Amino acid sequence: MARLYADEQFPLPVVKCLRILGHNILTAQEAGKGNQEIPDEAVLAFAIKNNRAILTLNRRHFVRLHRSQPAHTGIIVCSEDLNWERLATRIHEAISVEETLSGKLIGIHRSNS
Repeated sequence: MARLYADEQFPLPVVKCLRILGHNILTAQEAGKGNQEIPDEAVLAFAIKNNRAILTLNRRHFVRLHRSQPAHTGIIVCSEDLNWERLATRIHEAISVEETLSGKLIGIHRSNS
């Protein structure tokens, strides 16, 4: 399963669901990086250093970072979805088919259902 790093705004209930699905997730809070307003570039650098793909709701900034710094360990940008289990399932399904997340930008969009 994937090694992921959830930035500080990423919903903890989704992290918990992804852990149940077998993913290894470190949150910004667990890493001692919560509530520090760390710039997105530093968040990505931390993920790269720790060989983890980023989980974020911050689509605009991380899409831009992907374009400017494509040699990363993966970026998963998600639309906000208050159905935590559905969001976790969509993330799980999207990343489970990937051989590697390195250098990839994966978008998880909220379904209309």
